[in-house]
Amino acid sequence: MNPNKALWEKGDFTKIAEAMRGSGEELVGSLGVQPGMDVLDLGCGDGTTALPAAQRGANVRGVDIAENLVAAGNARAAAAGLKNLRFEEGDASNLQGVADESFDLVISIFGAMFAPRPFDVAAEMVRVTRSGGRIVMGNWIPGDPTLIAQVLKTSAAYTPPPPEGFVSPVTWGVEDNVRDRFGAAGVPAENISFERATYSFRYPGPPRELLQTFKQYYGPTMNAFEAASKDGRAEQLESELTQLFEEHNRAGAERTEIPATFLKVTVTRP
Repeated sequence: MNPNKALWEKGDFTKIAEAMRGSGEELVGSLGVQPGMDVLDLGCGDGTTALPAAQRGANVRGVDIAENLVAAGNARAAAAGLKNLRFEEGDASNLQGVADESFDLVISIFGAMFAPRPFDVAAEMVRVTRSGGRIVMGNWIPGDPTLIAQVLKTSAAYTPPPPEGFVSPVTWGVEDNVRDRFGAAGVPAENISFERATYSFRYPGPPRELLQTFKQYYGPTMNAFEAASKDGRAEQLESELTQLFEEHNRAGAERTEIPATFLKVTVTRP
């Protein structure tokens, strides 16, 4: 199986996505989505940004590598009565069946950054975007002190080294890398802009409970705990992550609101 597919089908990212809904709606609200726009959401999960875009009247196609998340997204779309939204399986580095210049807006919020072959990912996003259209990515930043970058960093410290040729997802959080990847796809540097933005994880219980959700359902964290258990370091990993979640919480002891900084990339297709 494709290792990326295996990673995201391993857990149940819908459990994590519940904590991301509010920020997803806020982000989509900032993008100027209009009725009748054609929107592609890559690495869409079960629709944290795809649903709000469709609710604004856009025609939205969600693509994700994980079969379980595609099914969950289609169920959410049906429950919301959104006939202008559909989800399907696909690989952001090879968008088979997606025609050239099909979309006014391509969104990928913490999605396509995890796909293999980042230069192919950039080329595919450019290929399917119409001239004058936009690509908007949200990417976690390597070494950033806020939550998810630190969760990924801590998890990586407990897992075996990746295979040769592996490109870390967080390299998408480095501006020069983004310029190189989209530049190779024919986008001039002046058509690429960056800003640091904040995404908040909101949960009705304490931070320790949110961590348990990550431990049980978030692929990278699940892998880290499996590896740590094999060499007797699971308690150490849990202690580190508990401290991380509690230190970053801004909502008191009984509720969780944790901000995380990301790189927001906006590309205008020539």
